Amino acid sequence: MSTLAGAVPRPRRRWTDPNAWHLRTKLVLATMLLLVAICSVVGSVLYASMDGFLTQQLDTQLYQASHRAAQFGSVPQPSVPGSSTSGAAQNPGETTPRPDPLEARGQGAGTLNARLRDNILDVAGFISQDGQRVALRNSDAAVLVSVAQTAVPSGSGAQPVPVDKNLSVGHYRLVAVQTATGDIIVTGLPLAAKDSTLASLVLTTVIVSLGGLLFIGLVGTYVIRKTLKPLDQVSSVAAKVAQLPLDAGEVALAMRVPPSAAHPGTEVGNVGNALNRMLDNVSGALQSRQESEMKVRQFVADASHELRTPLTAIRGYTDMLKMTEQLSPQGSESLGRVETQSLRMSRLVEDLLTLARLDEGQPLKLAPVDLTQLVVETVSDQKVIAPDHQWRLDLPDDPIEVKADGARLHQVMVNLLSNARKHTDPGTTITTGVSRSATGEAVITVTDTGPGVPPDLQKKVFSRFTRADKARTGTEGSTGLGLSIVQAIVDAHGGSVELTSRPGRTEFAVYLPA
Repeated sequence: MSTLAGAVPRPRRRWTDPNAWHLRTKLVLATMLLLVAICSVVGSVLYASMDGFLTQQLDTQLYQASHRAAQFGSVPQPSVPGSSTSGAAQNPGETTPRPDPLEARGQGAGTLNARLRDNILDVAGFISQDGQRVALRNSDAAVLVSVAQTAVPSGSGAQPVPVDKNLSVGHYRLVAVQTATGDIIVTGLPLAAKDSTLASLVLTTVIVSLGGLLFIGLVGTYVIRKTLKPLDQVSSVAAKVAQLPLDAGEVALAMRVPPSAAHPGTEVGNVGNALNRMLDNVSGALQSRQESEMKVRQFVADASHELRTPLTAIRGYTDMLKMTEQLSPQGSESLGRVETQSLRMSRLVEDLLTLARLDEGQPLKLAPVDLTQLVVETVSDQKVIAPDHQWRLDLPDDPIEVKADGARLHQVMVNLLSNARKHTDPGTTITTGVSRSATGEAVITVTDTGPGVPPDLQKKVFSRFTRADKARTGTEGSTGLGLSIVQAIVDAHGGSVELTSRPGRTEFAVYLPA
């Protein structure tokens, strides 16, 4: 037994229909989607954790800066000419101004402070990267006033709630506390470092995830393709077996799944092993059927051959009785019926013997055959047999020759013309034509204007012992083997025969290779 590992052509698939996708495609996509989900979850958790950590760290720094600013900004200090606090606003009647919270020790670059007295912005600014105090724009006043509404008393033990706000100088996280003097100190730290860190984290996560997905996709595709390769071999063997003509004749099921793809114990190996065992079983059944058919054919051939001698003897004795004996009218009629039935039996035996020889595949006696001459001769014979039919010819100007068995083709024409004659009424026009098809094949057509072949009979008209109903049977008997012989002979020549029929037109077309 041979093995088959090659792939067979597959029908085109619609990529819009997931049911038509390859199993490997579904597995790769499922793996990729699972990895995308895992990367998304891991990335989200990592982002949330980092955001929480950075926020907590920033809040700790913010609370410390707020505490320093509140402690420093709530203590009145003497006015010193030339100091930064000398220009700060004062309440009426006060001789000493409040110190600027930004001047508290330990405040880093980017720290923002503002002081509100009676909900009126008194001082607002931030420390630049070079350590200089920079005043805020007037457009930021409304934001700072809104943050001041959330202030909690300093030293009360309550933690102020930080809020994120967009100011003219950037994105800031702000808290507000109320000092013992009633002033509200707003302190803020920039969120740029935190936002930059989170953006870098997102970018890194995306790049690493995409790289991982690409790597896993390539490796997964290779592994899945290699793992499912035995399944392709199983599919290839099954497809090849499905293309074999198993309906008749000798069938050799030598194809098997390779041992590498039929090793029991794995899912694919179990399928391959099961297919091999099924093919063994089918092969055995086909072999038994073939042997049974050969026995039947041999019996038919032997029986037909043995029946020829007694049938010939019966016909000879009937002829001798007719010539030598004076029979009564009833005896003559009986003898005539014996002669008729013996002739019919002889035709049946000859047909069975012909089919048996064709089934055995006996070689044809191939030689050039002029189809035009063959048609003219056979139609001329039918004109003598059935002068009550209209016989017409449709022949080309130039003769058409094929390499064939002349005696067998003569039998084909006789059977087709006899079939048309027997199953049509007197006066029917029967036209026989010869031509070439567009592909170069020689074509013989026999067309009649009779009642047509019933649709249910058209499907089995070439089967053995198929007879037409009484409407197309006529007065002559039929063995039901004529068209079977036609198909068998044409098939032996590598051709084909087709039937098209409707009321008023029935055509048999024989196609023979040029």
